[in-house]
Amino acid sequence: MQFEFNGRDIDVNVPNWAVLEARVTERLAQRKGFALATINLDHLVKLADSNEFQAAYAAQDFVCADGNPIVWLSHLAGRPVSLIPGSEAILPLARLAAKQGVGVALVGSTEPVLTAATAYLEREVRDIEIVCCIAPPMGFDPKGAEAEEILAKVADSGARMCFVAMGAPRQEEFAALGRRKTPEVGFVSIGAGLDFFAGTQKRAPQWARKLQIEWLWRMLSNPKRLALRYLKCMLILPGHLIRALWLRFRGQDQS
Repeated sequence: MQFEFNGRDIDVNVPNWAVLEARVTERLAQRKGFALATINLDHLVKLADSNEFQAAYAAQDFVCADGNPIVWLSHLAGRPVSLIPGSEAILPLARLAAKQGVGVALVGSTEPVLTAATAYLEREVRDIEIVCCIAPPMGFDPKGAEAEEILAKVADSGARMCFVAMGAPRQEEFAALGRRKTPEVGFVSIGAGLDFFAGTQKRAPQWARKLQIEWLWRMLSNPKRLALRYLKCMLILPGHLIRALWLRFRGQDQS
């Protein structure tokens, strides 16, 4: 699946879990870094309004579909991908890091969340080594001097996989900077994933996820914060539906 913003293409280039694990395993084995983003409708809204966010996404090595609408659009376009939510990618990728003896860093959220998330990961992932936990201060600039200082600490810790929990667009911008400054580290943007582990935020129950209405459950849980966000997401859907159909028919014409 492909999205276009001001002439810049953003490809969902990880079609399924098997490909994601194979690519990350390869990068870790070769001591090569990477940046992984998980795109959803909220990101598409933000991308349309921000050249800086577009540039950060263009710097990502891997992009997964984080949201059923992205999966539906990919099928409509004839370029199907599987659902890979950022929060669900943490444990599989952490296990890959542990298997290869790769140190892990956690950056973002708050110190209590990082402490609780560390304890959770150490219970769930055998032999994981969390070597660095950093909660950036309020007003943190993910592209500024403070970000470079944090990246230096991550590199000095020996971590080669870094889970970034800042929310969009800050986490993707931080990961893009990290790709330039610390090229041996793999950055994985995970949104509220660590908060789910810590219990400070609740993910939709399994039944809501199976029915593919996680977005509705979240909105009803916090309508003041999320109603406008989801309205904006709904408003951009028609344009992306049309583009998905165009991609499908273009592909048929070229075959």
